[in-house]
Amino acid sequence: MNQSKYFIGLMSGTSMDSIDAVAINFERESTQCLGSHQHEIPKSIKKQLAKLCQSNEPSIELFGSTDIQMGVLFAEAATSLMSALGLNSKNIIAIGSHGQTIRHSPPGGSSIPFSIQIGDPNIIAAHTRCPVVADFRRADMALGGQGAPLTPAFHESFFSHPSLTRVILNIGGIANITVLSPGRSCMGFDTGPGNVLLDGWCLRHRGDPFDEGGLWGAEGTICEILLRQLKNHPYFIKSPPKSTGREAFNLNWLDQQLQINRNQIGLSPQDVQATLCKFTADSITECIKNLKLPVDEIYVCGGGARNLALIKILKTNFGNVQLHTTENLGIHPDDVEAAAFAWLAMRRINSLSGNLPSVTGASGPTVLGGFYLPY
Repeated sequence: MNQSKYFIGLMSGTSMDSIDAVAINFERESTQCLGSHQHEIPKSIKKQLAKLCQSNEPSIELFGSTDIQMGVLFAEAATSLMSALGLNSKNIIAIGSHGQTIRHSPPGGSSIPFSIQIGDPNIIAAHTRCPVVADFRRADMALGGQGAPLTPAFHESFFSHPSLTRVILNIGGIANITVLSPGRSCMGFDTGPGNVLLDGWCLRHRGDPFDEGGLWGAEGTICEILLRQLKNHPYFIKSPPKSTGREAFNLNWLDQQLQINRNQIGLSPQDVQATLCKFTADSITECIKNLKLPVDEIYVCGGGARNLALIKILKTNFGNVQLHTTENLGIHPDDVEAAAFAWLAMRRINSLSGNLPSVTGASGPTVLGGFYLPY
């Protein structure tokens, strides 16, 4: 195998369900995904991550130890994939690791914007013996950008059509869209919650990390009062560029909304889940419709693509606009984000810019990521 052909992308999103690893060949006319692997995050580490995300003052010891533990897990994900594909470190140019976001506070959200991803890239490099590119977001933020979303540049390169307006809809913990319209600059932003509230509510009431296929929530009754209340979140009136995370949409916020109308809303947990599914779908739909563009096609990726109840509502909301998954464009919906960070690693290795100022609001394009050698 030719060493110059392979990159690995590692992604652990807001949902914290697993680490996605993808091996990619970028030297052919189209992206060739050699294989993928989903690596479990142990429950004990998920609890640590939840503490780091939710607490305003997490301990330095918890931060440092979890950073190392996540680095080990990212390395295990990469080596498991390499082993399954018969690859070794000599076959890999670089590993692009997004890391695990524990706090994202972009411009407009705090007096000093910042974004923190953990999963020590030095550990990944040492354990895999591969060069690693990581810390992708802060270079964009140094130029005044949101540092997110970063995947639209990848979407633009691989999913654009010369005559059709396409929307790439990623439904991870947070949902984001990329708008690819011929003759226009690429646009993209976070629409609001994707799976984060749905997963958290399901875990609390059923002990399951997610609602398989959306089947549990589909049997509940949507509460219009709660739905209207949730849509009043101030994030939705912000204009792009914008990005968000667990800091804005979490179970503590949801509990506050339920408490406001506790006397009027006698909801079962299943009814709340149904309402959250509708809330997620409607917030996505309204963002896309507010673009005032004639959208031809919508392609869905991320874990939300497997939520049949959510996809059903989206299809109803969009009427005649066709919804597909990115598998129709050559990349499995579970692999798109990891593939994007493999691509961003390739851009970093070749000293090419990775951000889109039209998306993030940065003052200009810049090379993203730090470079970490195994020795």
